[in-house]
Amino acid sequence: MPVEGGSSSGSTSASRHPKQKRKAHSLSIRRTNSTEDRPPGVLRGDMLEGQDSKLPFALRNNLLDLFSQIEREFENLYIENLELRREIESLNERLTGDGQVVDGGDASKAALKAKASHSTSQLSQKLKTTYKASTSKIVSSFKATAGSRALCQLLKEYVGHRDGIWDLSVTRTQPVVLGTASADHSALLWSIETGKCLLRYAGHAGSVNSIKFHPNEQMALTASGDQTAHIWRYMVQLPAPQPPPDVSALYDEDQDSSDREEGEVDADGPCEVPTVRVATATLKSHQGVVIAADWLVGGRQVVTASWDRAANLYEVETSELVHTLTGHDQELTHCCTHPTQRLVVTASRDTTFRLWDFRDPSIHSVNVFQGHTDTVTSAVFTVGDNVVSGSDDRTVKVWDLKNMRSPITTIRTDSAVNRICVSTNQRIIALPHDNRQVRLFDMSGVRLARLPRSNRMGHRRMVCCTAWNEENQMCNLFTCGFDRQAIGWNINIPALLQEK
Repeated sequence: MPVEGGSSSGSTSASRHPKQKRKAHSLSIRRTNSTEDRPPGVLRGDMLEGQDSKLPFALRNNLLDLFSQIEREFENLYIENLELRREIESLNERLTGDGQVVDGGDASKAALKAKASHSTSQLSQKLKTTYKASTSKIVSSFKATAGSRALCQLLKEYVGHRDGIWDLSVTRTQPVVLGTASADHSALLWSIETGKCLLRYAGHAGSVNSIKFHPNEQMALTASGDQTAHIWRYMVQLPAPQPPPDVSALYDEDQDSSDREEGEVDADGPCEVPTVRVATATLKSHQGVVIAADWLVGGRQVVTASWDRAANLYEVETSELVHTLTGHDQELTHCCTHPTQRLVVTASRDTTFRLWDFRDPSIHSVNVFQGHTDTVTSAVFTVGDNVVSGSDDRTVKVWDLKNMRSPITTIRTDSAVNRICVSTNQRIIALPHDNRQVRLFDMSGVRLARLPRSNRMGHRRMVCCTAWNEENQMCNLFTCGFDRQAIGWNINIPALLQEK
């Protein structure tokens, strides 16, 4: 999570919240082995000395951890298999001993022996099948399915930021463009079809942590580590459309790009583009990093969330502070507004998220949702009466606004969840993870797909945020992350739901 002030590309990981500093390099698999398995006095670094490798030391350590665990898992399966084999042999010996006592002329005893032998054979086959299935399950977890690739295709990469991208959004009015917010103190607007950078906003003095577009006008709202939120106008002209890319070329894994360093991009930065440096309005009542901001329905008011443990409600026309929403015990991490009602939800490191109701001007009721055991990284509304929350506790929960006592769906994952997004029409949840994965689920918790990820495509570092754009049938999902790039995907939603 961004911090106050700026940082260079070399200090992106240092720009996160102290609690989340450890998240950037977290592993999705927990180690089962320990250093006690190694010879006394031999450390990981000593084991790697003398080996001719150009990999960074930290990366080699991570690889060693992963391969050590894989070896331990297969070792445990091998030991279990040996024990099962010994049990089978013991049963066979017992039956053989019974057969030696049986009188060959006693037909009933002979039939009993044959039946017992048949049962033992069935048990043996069942044990072998179980062992084979468990082994196949572990091996298959390291393989990308062809089905996911057919349903989820990478179409465009948006490269130009000089530091990690925290947030992205798609305009709700014409022309439809993509906006990205980065730790390099800038927000960029992109042509979705061509991937060309159209405009740069450089009015903030700190990391730009959030970007949201006005529902009706060509205005953007950005939140920053400089303790302010800015409202600024933009005018862009879309370039001529280009022919669609050859998606099949992106799936050629015979070409190795593993020599690229983690987080490296192919471009030196955005080319010369129009730059906006002055905001139309500056909202500056917070005493800490402004981590997120959003427009209320109608676009006449905005809400901001800050590390000062408060959320503020402002009038857009006058920049006047209308309400300060207090109650969270720790820093806020996210805020979101309902698409059709005057409702606001705020998420916090205190493991809760709160619902604020501004439908009645005289009553500002608040409901507290408690169900996570770690930082709630995001909470978003759906078109219906649901809220979807994601957390560092590796769960995503779907809640009914009419009954906040317990979630109606819980999705368990293998890594911390960052800023989630729910599609408007099909209500598909896109989950960005610390381990670079992006998974798609429906509202009932059924997993639909995982976005392809290899050395040829996908993010190379933590994925921070996702955004749906269902108006565009081709490029309808966007992701961004610590590797300083945003990616546009084509998700075949009808086929995805049909496979479910």
